[in-house]
Amino acid sequence: MKIKTWMLVAIRPLVITMVFCSACVFTSCSSNDIDPVTPSEEEAYTGIPLVILDTDIGSSTDDLFALEMLHYYEQQGRCKLLGVVVDREGEDCAACADVMDTYFNNGDVPIGLVREGVRHPAIWINYKALPDFTKADGTPMFACSIDDYSALPDGWQLYRRLLAAQPDHSVSICSIGFTACLAQLLESVGDAYSPLSGVELVRRKVKCLYIQGGSFGQSPEPDYNFLQDMDFAKTFFRLWPSDVDIIFDPMETGNGIEYLPEQVIADISWTDEHPIKQVYMTCNCNTGQMMWDPLTVINAVEGDDLFTLTERGTVVLNDDGTVIFTPSATGNSRFQMPGDDAWRSAMLEIIRNVNKILINNN
Repeated sequence: MKIKTWMLVAIRPLVITMVFCSACVFTSCSSNDIDPVTPSEEEAYTGIPLVILDTDIGSSTDDLFALEMLHYYEQQGRCKLLGVVVDREGEDCAACADVMDTYFNNGDVPIGLVREGVRHPAIWINYKALPDFTKADGTPMFACSIDDYSALPDGWQLYRRLLAAQPDHSVSICSIGFTACLAQLLESVGDAYSPLSGVELVRRKVKCLYIQGGSFGQSPEPDYNFLQDMDFAKTFFRLWPSDVDIIFDPMETGNGIEYLPEQVIADISWTDEHPIKQVYMTCNCNTGQMMWDPLTVINAVEGDDLFTLTERGTVVLNDDGTVIFTPSATGNSRFQMPGDDAWRSAMLEIIRNVNKILINNN
């Protein structure tokens, strides 16, 4: 798809500017114990996307679809899910991720949990009881793989462990929640996993960050994820390395890609004991759920060709939570452009098709 230029003309108070490097080359990337990893334990990079999902699971259901899609892609051999960083506080949120991982026969995927993150964020659809759902006979409907969620590492610590063990410039991060764990990672110092600082570890290991956030339309709106704790967001924008690529998945790109509750339930017709179907059958999901988050996963795994991306540029975060994109040949940021009705329908079908088939969960 031809890359288009979208230049915004706006004047707002500049707070944090991401500075970029002309050396960037943009390409598509696509046990819960934390033991020190030595270089000899690194696996050779095979070329498939190595993905870390950073999610505020436990509220909006598009997080569930994003995680489901990663398991689906991995079963197809199209990516490797390295780990899940849960950036919404609460062991019940980590348990939701554990249910999803275990259901899709991937219970050994490590999970990290934020503990000093965004305090009391809004909950749009409360499905935190998912791990406690039971069958008619009172037995648990869904299995879990983790016995003690209090023993989970902090999200930033899991980031350090996973990144240190990967080949250089190989990891794709899909950030579909808050920036707390990313900010804490960037502020971290050398440890048993790596002598590198968080900034240098990201610079060395990360290929691309796909982040659901921002609004780049003609009338930019404050970003929900950034506004929840501007201190974390400012730290992220200030410290993210200038030579590591970012693709923003802005709010307006996912608008109009609505997966209706009746479609979800009908698509998973082959069983009732499916975690997402149970959420839609049990919780109040009639609020209208746009598929913002899965677009980061689709871009990371399937590549850029399905999207219309802007040219490179710089991104500025303002005090009010809005962001401004300025085209620059030396910038490391691009963002997904909204598509037409046909494109939105095609994106929704990609997501729906994952549910229409019986995914291997045995």
